[in-house]
Formats: sequence, C-alpha cells, structure tokens
Amino acid sequence: MASYQDRIESLVSQFQSLEPLSNENRQRLDKKIRLEFNYNSNHMEGNTLTYGETELLLIFDDTKGSHTMREYDEMRAHDVAYRLVGEWARDMEHPLTEQNIKNLNEIILVKPFWKEAITPDGQNTRRLIKVGDYKEHPNSVRLQNGEIFHYATPIDTPILMKELVEWYRSEEKSLHPVTLASMLHYKFVRIHPFDDGNGRVARLLMNYVLLRGGYPPVIIKSADKANYLRVLRSADIGDFQPLISYVEEQLIWTLQISIKAAKGESVDEPGDLDKKIKALKQKLNTDEALRVRVTKNRDSIIIAYETGILPLIDKLAKKLSEFDPLFKSTSENLTILTINQSHPALINKSNVKGLLKQIPEVANQFIYHYKFSFLRKVSKEKLSVTLELNFIFHKNIYEITSEALQTTFEKLYDESFSEEEMKLLIEEAGNYIVERIEKALDKHFTAE
Repeated sequence: MASYQDRIESLVSQFQSLEPLSNENRQRLDKKIRLEFNYNSNHMEGNTLTYGETELLLIFDDTKGSHTMREYDEMRAHDVAYRLVGEWARDMEHPLTEQNIKNLNEIILVKPFWKEAITPDGQNTRRLIKVGDYKEHPNSVRLQNGEIFHYATPIDTPILMKELVEWYRSEEKSLHPVTLASMLHYKFVRIHPFDDGNGRVARLLMNYVLLRGGYPPVIIKSADKANYLRVLRSADIGDFQPLISYVEEQLIWTLQISIKAAKGESVDEPGDLDKKIKALKQKLNTDEALRVRVTKNRDSIIIAYETGILPLIDKLAKKLSEFDPLFKSTSENLTILTINQSHPALINKSNVKGLLKQIPEVANQFIYHYKFSFLRKVSKEKLSVTLELNFIFHKNIYEITSEALQTTFEKLYDESFSEEEMKLLIEEAGNYIVERIEKALDKHFTAE
C-alpha cells in the first residue's frame, strides 16, 4: 500500500501536468482554499461566523448576522495574514524571523482586548491581551479531565522562540516540507508564546512552510477538531508520527481539490450547495433589505427601545442588583441626548416612550447608568462604581458601547438581542463590576 508521501508526490505530479490553470480555474481554486482556511481556522477558535457569512464578508465585503465587531475584524485580519504568508513563501530571499511571527499575531488579533483566563493554580481570572508581544503571564489551560496543562513560562518564552527559529532554519533544507511544517506547528504550540492567537498563528506558519516547499495550504477542518487535538496530544508524549500523518491526510485533500479545479471540475463537496444557498440568502435577503430601510426617527428609536434596549437593560439590571447588598445605596437612570440638550429620565421604563414623543428633537444617544455607592467595609475610600452603557443612534443602525465591555454591538432598529448576546454583554458588565470591587478590597486590606 502506497504511503501518504507517495500519494502526495503522485498527486503533485498530476497537478503539475495540468498547469498552467486557466484564470477562471485558478480563481475558483484560490477562492475555495481561501474561504476554507479562513473559516475553519477561526471557527476552531470560537469565531461564530458561518461559512456563508465568511464568504459574504471576504468576497462581497458585506456583513450579516448578530456577531461581535471583533469577530468580523478578526476574520478580515486573518485573511490579510493568510495572504501575507503566501507573499513571504514566494520570496525565497525572505527568511522566517521572530518579528515575522510577532507580526502575524499582531495582525490577526487586531487590537488589545480583555479575555477570561486561568492562573497557574487553576483560578479563574481576566487578563488584558496584548497583541504582537510575547506573553507576560502564564497561559495555562484546563484540560477536559480537570488537569492544568502548562505551556512555556513567560521567562523562558523569548529564549525558546529564538531557539525555535534557529531550529527551523537549520532543518529547512533537510526535512521534508510536510514533516518540517508539522514539527514547526507543534513546537510553536508547545511554547504558546502569545496570550492569544497561538493556534491560528501555528496554522499560518505551517502553511508558510508548505507553500515555500511548493505545496498547497493545509486546511484543518473545525469539524475534525477532536482528531486534530488527539494527534497534538500524541506529540506531547513524544510520538510525532500521528501528527505528521494527519497533516499529510489534509494535504491530500487540498491536492485532490486542486486537481479537480485544474480539470475544470467542480470543487464543491457534499454540503457546499447548502453553504451557497445560505450565502445567497444572506446576500439577497429581501426582509433584511426592507429592515435596513428603517431609518433613524422618533418611531424607529421607540421600536429600538421596546424591541432591544428595554429587554436588555431589564435583564442587566436584574443581574446587577445581585451586587446591591455590597453597597450602601444604588441608583439607576437613563439620559436621553439630543443635539442641543440632555433629557434625564429615571428608569421607570414606562416613561421613556412618552418622553421621546414630547422632546422637540430626535434623540442621538441614550446613556444608561447603574451606580453603586459606598462599598461596605471600605467606607474610608467612599468607593462608588458606575456601569455606563452608550446607545448611539445612526442612520440605519444603533450601536452599544461601554468602557466595561470588550464587545461593541450594532443593531438594526427593529432587531432584538439574542440570548447569547445578552449573556455575553451581561457577563462582561458583571466582570467589570467584580474587577472594580476586587481592586478596592485589595487596596483597603493592603492599607490595613
């Protein structure tokens, strides 16, 4: 029975015999691999854009769905990084450097953000994720069995990354590109040099090596994540062959798709028709087109308040009220801003619709406050904590921003919040309050 490497070389020869591809076939192939790689690598790490939404974003530069701005930004940025490693691979005078690797991390993460994490002893925490710099804190992970898996320490990381690049350069000419790509991927992941984005950078580096060696990119399907993690765990105990064989299997898939494209055959797979239909619906959805025509006016802002804002702040207030016993007093209010003045309204919730109709101008913004005053046990500091949400009204949408949130939401005027969005927003708001209280307590007890 032929080995994977024999099959790979046979498929490479078959593909080369069909070159050069026509412009049409080349474009179909490039689009297929580009979408598959961007969608699967991001979906593997929790990005919730569907395949159709990924195509809508990257090919048509349009958006659909109730996703965070970070998800859209990171998908676009990942596409930039994917194209960049292709450029690096084609430039045979361009050696791989640590700075290149840092640049990839900076590109795909876009900008700093807060993220849930765990401490080396397994405690939950929240950490500011910096982009393009090696980690400053341990980034241990909790495995399914409850054990804590420790990556390289922050102190060791710069040394190990320097050694990794040196290892790659020393083996670049001697190892088969598939073996080299697999080993570079594993060694990088084992260090886990960044606070976030390590998996995506590892897969980009793997494909940099393959492209440089004259092979097409490998796509790790997010649906096959369990097997992907299984072969990485085998490498953790020193058995690298399952990982290398796994990468070889994925390369065979890409080569088979490439040969189909070169022959002018369909590059679609089972399920691709469903993806295409869904993408067309998202692109041409007439209901969505009608909804976009709902523009900013008194009535649409009232709809936004009753459909989205009021249910959100009701649920948020219910959760925040759990902090009330920690403080001596609390208050809640909403300020309505127009171009010329503000119109404060106490949250009596039934008042807002009437007030919006009474004021002479259309509202530009709502500012929601939930204020906690005088934290018990630290009365000397008289600590007060305010959660502020800004609802800013634009022509066809309104957006929700806050210092307390790492996520920015955009909504159509007649669009409600999903349960997942509410849960995310409320959790981020609650974590913000917890963080402020913990800082005050640390300061108080340190002073004592």
